[in-house]
Amino acid sequence: MTDSLPDRLCVDPASPFHDAALLERGVGIRFNGQDKTNVEEYCVSEGWVRLAVGKTLDRRGNPMTVKLKGVVEPYLRDAEA
Repeated sequence: MTDSLPDRLCVDPASPFHDAALLERGVGIRFNGQDKTNVEEYCVSEGWVRLAVGKTLDRRGNPMTVKLKGVVEPYLRDAEA
């Protein structure tokens, strides 16, 4: 497997941008220079992330999210170890 990450990735299995094998390796997100641990989805080319808001869930059981725009830098966590 290559170390290149996709432009867009989502943790929701129902999404077409979900990649379970890549998520198992561990993907870290640096957003505006800070490491974020609550990222649900990201898009590098459009420059946004969806962050989970606390432990609040919607009526389908998915986490409530907020979309923020900025500089998105994905990286593999196992590559830095």
